[in-house]
Amino acid sequence: MTSSATMRARRDVGARTIWILAGEASGDVLGARLMRELRRRDPALTFVGVGGARMEAAGLRSEFPMRDLAVMGLVEVLPRLRFLSRRLDQAVAHIRAIRPDLIVTIDSPGFALRLLRRVASLSIPRVHYVAPQVWAWRERRVLKFPGLWERMLCLLPFEPGFFARHGVEGRFVGHPVVQSGADQGDGAAFRARHGIAPDAPVLILMPGSRRSEAPRLLPVFGETLGILRTLCPDIVPVVPVAPVIADTIRKGVADWPIQPVIVTDLQEKHDAFAAAGAALTKSGTSTLELALAGVPMAVTYRVNAVTAAIARRLIRVPYVAMVNLLAGHRLVPELLQERCRADLLAHTIMRLLTDGHSAAMQKAGFQQVIATLHGPQGDPTAAAAQEILDLLPRRDPSPAGTGRG
Repeated sequence: MTSSATMRARRDVGARTIWILAGEASGDVLGARLMRELRRRDPALTFVGVGGARMEAAGLRSEFPMRDLAVMGLVEVLPRLRFLSRRLDQAVAHIRAIRPDLIVTIDSPGFALRLLRRVASLSIPRVHYVAPQVWAWRERRVLKFPGLWERMLCLLPFEPGFFARHGVEGRFVGHPVVQSGADQGDGAAFRARHGIAPDAPVLILMPGSRRSEAPRLLPVFGETLGILRTLCPDIVPVVPVAPVIADTIRKGVADWPIQPVIVTDLQEKHDAFAAAGAALTKSGTSTLELALAGVPMAVTYRVNAVTAAIARRLIRVPYVAMVNLLAGHRLVPELLQERCRADLLAHTIMRLLTDGHSAAMQKAGFQQVIATLHGPQGDPTAAAAQEILDLLPRRDPSPAGTGRG
């Protein structure tokens, strides 16, 4: 039986289908967790769409590789516009062909919101999970949101209020990072597995999960290690990465003065967090993961110079790091663009490794930040799943049942 025939057969017996999209590694984690929770509540649910390895392991058949969508930056996306347009056409055609019962898009607003607009005429309920960060830059984009979805789920506590001021409803479900397990690692076991001495300082390096961003940070991370090696000879770098870009990372670190431990397994990453004395990370969800794990950090980022110039004119928030935005002050150092320099990064990391007061101040602030991320129902993924199930149409399981009821 073909996949389309199988889909029709399942629909005939009352099973419901969710078309789900994630465009990058963080969305893949959210999507897999959401799929497992939805299927726990309704084992007959089927999932199709686009996702990565974690969503595929949870039962998704991805129409094309998620990595095709993982592009970051205003200028960086330009050479791929035609290719991305073809992928958008492909996703829309798939939705039109199978007519799922509900569509869920996760983050990746550049692709997801275009998709939601293109399928509006099909009258299929749509949920967008992870509110677009228009509060940070290009706020006027919010004017285009009405009609894009039936429900938008917010991860950050201040977002519903922001969107309400623009006449758009958003529902705060909590941030899934609080249930990620990032704070449940076993540092001693990590050190034992990798032959790391109990007193050797472990440094987490997180260059990003996109092929378009990691290569910009890997060289400066390598230079930073060259300086740190002279200041702290026994330092052990660890690079947690998404499996999809592991080969890219291995090539990028081949000439580093210290070869890092490369981690692709999620539990192994959390164990590495537990062993770490400090972290150097790009901005994004990784700052919240590290905050949950209590790892003192510095945040850095570097993009194309043209992208940076445009972003500076558009960004309307005082901080780039999510942990700083939620804290309301500069809890962790931000070394961006021109300040993303090996000497500055090395100096900042050494202070975190050697100054107990600086590290303790960050850890105390992390606890306050994480407390704001618990949703009104406690379990963010369960809350998101319930919002989705509330919109999911019921199907008549009898042979006479037709259409969405």
